[in-house]
Amino acid sequence: MENFLIGRRAALIDMDGVLYDSMKYHTLAWQRMMSELGVECSRDEFYLYEGMTGAATIDLLYQRAFGHGCDPEEAKRLYAIKSEYFKEFGEREPMSGADMMLAALGEAGLQRILVTGSSQLSLLDSLEADYPGVFVPGNRVTGGDVTHGKPHPEPYLRGLEIAGVPASEAIVIENAPLGVRAGKAAGIFTVAITTGPIPRGEFEKERADVIFSSMPEAAEVMMKMAKEI
Repeated sequence: MENFLIGRRAALIDMDGVLYDSMKYHTLAWQRMMSELGVECSRDEFYLYEGMTGAATIDLLYQRAFGHGCDPEEAKRLYAIKSEYFKEFGEREPMSGADMMLAALGEAGLQRILVTGSSQLSLLDSLEADYPGVFVPGNRVTGGDVTHGKPHPEPYLRGLEIAGVPASEAIVIENAPLGVRAGKAAGIFTVAITTGPIPRGEFEKERADVIFSSMPEAAEVMMKMAKEI
C-alpha cells in the first residue's frame, strides 16, 4: 500500500464511529425518538444517515413520513430529546485503536482537525479528557458550524480552511459512506474504516481511496507509515 501520509499536512477526522464507538447508541436514540412521533424506521437505517446534521436527518424522515419538512425550531426540540436518549443508553466509549491512530498522525506531523456532523455536547465536551492535547481550540468543525452537513463538502472544506492547507495536502478519515462522499467531493484523499455494520461495498461505491476493516488495522498501518517519513 502506498504511504498516503507522505506530503500530507492535515488529517480531517470524523468523530462518531471513528473516535468513539457511539453509533450503536445514536441509532437506538434516533429510532426511539422518531418512533414516538409515529415515524416508521429501523435502527440500522440511521447508520446510513451518519454524517448528516441532526436537523437534516429529522427533515429527511419528516419528508418520508409526512410529505413535508420539519420546522427548524421543532427540529431543535426533537434533536434535544434524541440527545437525552443518547446519554441514557450508555457512557462514552473511545474507539479501540483511535488513540494509536491519532498518535501516528501526530508523529507524521499532521494537524488533526475534528470534522463531525454531530452537535452532541456529551461527546464533544469529552474530547479533551479522552484525547488530551489532540484537538486544540479552534480545530473543530461541528454540525453547528456549517450550513450544509455531509454529504455536502462544506464541512471538509471548512476543515481545510482551519488547517490552512490545500486539498492535496490533507486526508479525511471516515467510517460513514456519506462522510466519504463529502471528503471526495472536497477533493481530499479519503480513508474509510468499517467500524460498524455497513458493508465494504458501500464505501467502494463512494470511491474511498483506502478501506480498512477495523480501527486497530488502520492504526497499525498508519503507525508504520509514520515511522517511514
